[in-house]
Amino acid sequence: MPMRCNNRTTELKRKMEKSVPEDTYTYQTASDENKTAPEGPKEQLDLDEDKRQLIKKTMKQIQEEPMDTLSSPSRQQALVALAQLSPIRPCLRAKERKELVAVCVRSVFSLPSVQTMQEEDRPNADFIQMLYSQTLDALQTLLNSLFLEDPSPAGLSSLLEPLGPWMTSAKAHERARAVNSNVFLLNLALQTQLFFTSFVDQVSSMSTQPKGQLTFEHNRGHYSTIFGFPMFGLLLGRLILRICDPEEEIGHEALDGVIILYTILELQKRNIDKEETNKLELYKSSKRFLGPYNPVSPCQNILRVIAEFGDFLRPQQVKDLLLAALEGLRDDQETPSKDTAEMMQLASEVTLSSVLEWYRYRVLEVIPDIMNGIYMHLSSIHEPRAREVALLPISLLASSFMTEVVIALLMCPLPLDSNGAEMWRQLILRKPSCDIRDLLELLLTSLKEKPITKKGRASIIPLAAASGLCELLSVNSCMGRVRRIYPQLLLALLVQVHYHIGLNLPSNNCSFKDGRSSIFIPVCWVVKVVKTLLLKMGCSYEAALLESQGGWELMGLAEHHHRGVSLLARAMVHYSCQELCRVLYLLVPLLERGDEKHKITATAFFVELLRMEQVKRIPEEYSLGRMSQGLTNEDPIMKVLCIRGLVLLAHRSEKVRKLKTKEIKSSLATSTSSTQNTDQFCRAKIQALLPSMMKGLQWVDGLLAVEAVSNLKTILKSQNKKSNDVTIYLEILQVLQPHFNDNREEVRLTAITLFGKVVRLLRSPCKPLTEQQLVNCLVPLILQLQEGNPVVGKKCKKTLSYCCYHMAWVLPKMTYSKKPWDIGQQTMAKICKYLVNAHRDSALVFLTQSLEYTKSPRAALRRSAVTFIGSLVPCMEGMLTEENLNEVKAALEALRHDPEASVCIFAAQAQDHILASCWRSSWPLPRGDAWVCDPATNHRWNSSKENLPLSHRRKSSILDSLRAWKKSLK
Repeated sequence: MPMRCNNRTTELKRKMEKSVPEDTYTYQTASDENKTAPEGPKEQLDLDEDKRQLIKKTMKQIQEEPMDTLSSPSRQQALVALAQLSPIRPCLRAKERKELVAVCVRSVFSLPSVQTMQEEDRPNADFIQMLYSQTLDALQTLLNSLFLEDPSPAGLSSLLEPLGPWMTSAKAHERARAVNSNVFLLNLALQTQLFFTSFVDQVSSMSTQPKGQLTFEHNRGHYSTIFGFPMFGLLLGRLILRICDPEEEIGHEALDGVIILYTILELQKRNIDKEETNKLELYKSSKRFLGPYNPVSPCQNILRVIAEFGDFLRPQQVKDLLLAALEGLRDDQETPSKDTAEMMQLASEVTLSSVLEWYRYRVLEVIPDIMNGIYMHLSSIHEPRAREVALLPISLLASSFMTEVVIALLMCPLPLDSNGAEMWRQLILRKPSCDIRDLLELLLTSLKEKPITKKGRASIIPLAAASGLCELLSVNSCMGRVRRIYPQLLLALLVQVHYHIGLNLPSNNCSFKDGRSSIFIPVCWVVKVVKTLLLKMGCSYEAALLESQGGWELMGLAEHHHRGVSLLARAMVHYSCQELCRVLYLLVPLLERGDEKHKITATAFFVELLRMEQVKRIPEEYSLGRMSQGLTNEDPIMKVLCIRGLVLLAHRSEKVRKLKTKEIKSSLATSTSSTQNTDQFCRAKIQALLPSMMKGLQWVDGLLAVEAVSNLKTILKSQNKKSNDVTIYLEILQVLQPHFNDNREEVRLTAITLFGKVVRLLRSPCKPLTEQQLVNCLVPLILQLQEGNPVVGKKCKKTLSYCCYHMAWVLPKMTYSKKPWDIGQQTMAKICKYLVNAHRDSALVFLTQSLEYTKSPRAALRRSAVTFIGSLVPCMEGMLTEENLNEVKAALEALRHDPEASVCIFAAQAQDHILASCWRSSWPLPRGDAWVCDPATNHRWNSSKENLPLSHRRKSSILDSLRAWKKSLK
């Protein structure tokens, strides 16, 4: 028996390879024999593989057939052969059937119309007509065979799915073939009892529910939950659109397909109820019920069909019906004729509006799928009127289910492209529109969420809400409602800016359409929304000020976010924004809750509002207590913000005091004494907090430190000098001095400037602690003068003069020079000699400071530091220990290999200068140190010329350093 099976397979293969059409009955006989032949496992696998290989080869042959002509029966013969192979077991899987049908349908449906092919080959017109009819019959024969393999609702759907795209073709003959094939399959299902039997079996298995679930009898009234098949909604929608086809034959046949579909559903219902039914009578009854076809007003047929199918439409089917209506609006393939496009738009609009009017409340659970479907279809719908129709479901659904629609829109890919933006605007541009107030409240609620979930994943909800708000701001009709909650929106967006700094979106939620850049930075997008909100609310001056001062960029940076927010608040105060009072009242509760980012943003805004006149409505005790509490915060940014808040409170109290004093002098009123006492109490309390303000500033970032000191200087400047405590000034100077060598020019420039201004506030006579602090700043300032930066040099010179004036020092005039030092002119020798003689106890401090500057990343400072060391060490005779000399030696040796050539040269010169001084003096040098050796054995020394060994050694060292530098660059 296995041999018999293999012989049949070989015979089939031979016939396929020769492409010779055989009598249908021969194929049928072979297939019948195969069905009954018993087979073993191995033989079954061999037969399975043989069948699949034959089908693939035949499909390839069909694909190679020309798509623009029908000149031979090869295509028809291949279709017939596939139809005869189909019954041979094993049956094809659903995916394989779909692929097979798609290939065959494309080969047949893509052919030109019969009339076109006959005109191109008039002598063979009759043959073409006959061959075309036979080809269509062969395709239907194949569909029949494939359906009989699996006569179930799922099997029917697998055959209908490849036909779907052809139903909306721009070519009438392709639509006609697709409608005809769909109707053929529906008619086949109607006439096949196994189709209904399998459906009843499926329902029976569903009715056997576990305990606690409803049985089928309990759900007997809910037929819409079980009738039809997987593609029922899509098929119904496609057939409904074709009822309005400009070709009456297509419309008539499409309505006939709808009638057959309705008959199938009724039969399913009656089979479950075990009612005896005559199919023909039921079909005629359905035809009378849904017909007749009205070619003058086919929309009447559409309305009738949608109304009568209501009993069979469950949520999924309603969704499919809506999405099928959108398919008719697509123009991504060939452009349809004007009549076709207009009819499809009309049919789609009637379908969408009537379905949502009658069955709106059935789609609640599938609204996200509907919104996603609309978004996907919009990319292929370009005609303006067609886009209006496609967007119609959004406004219709939002009028009843706004929350669900908004949640679905929040899932649109980001950044929003033109399609997503238009969907947001549709909420309020078209009638019936949703309530704008409720819509804005929903967006505000989403903006208050964190963009990080509890599981630590990024959430797009706040960013999507900000994007949606940005689109709504482009609609002028909603500006009144936006203004009502403008303060809440502004603060929520500012907090979201802070949250989104450094945050990246999940990759599956990013899309880049409309030719946009592939780099999407969420924080920049939120900043853009803040800017848009300000402009729409009439704050153009504020926005322009931030633009000119780089405030928008600051707002999007982690270390500068609070500065951007503060700048915005200052701009709003400066231009007297009308909404600031409302913002102020909202900020008070915000200061009490939220995480650190939330509090920093709120505090940065609140602090700047303390400059307002209206802030007096808030009890001063609250503001003072809030700022005082922030001084103990571990976050240095919060500490600096609170220092500024206290400064502004002190400034306001001083301003009020002066005003009241003026009033008393003019009117001699006594009613202001209590207010004066309050102001004095506030100033005294703020001054008492100065030590707390200074605490911990030594370890904060340089930019924050100078920002804090800049604010503190305002308080010190307004103090009575007779009551000054020099300790605060010294602490400020100690905080500022380490930042003279900060890599950021802005920081060191501000630190040097503030240092000089604080020195000017010092009172005389000078105390020892003050003198020591100012002595410690001499070397850093002198070295900074040599950096070559004219702005920094100017500030250093001014600060240095303030220190000397306060201490009555008389530095050499060349100390203030910004010209590069030349060791040959003995400039540095005079400066160093003065420093050592005038401040002998601080000489080692000078050396330590200069050694620190040799590690500066700026070459100019390293160069000036080694030059300074070369002149300072010879002046410190008897002060240096062996450890000090070793440290100097190590630093200079390292700098001889510096990547900057000039630093190498100056390091060699410094070594020469120090060595020469060592030879002239009897210094206690380290034993066995090769750095200092006998000049008579290593130099050509002419004792009559004292400077000859020095100059000779210097040249040698310079060459060595240049060689070392060159080697390091290789």
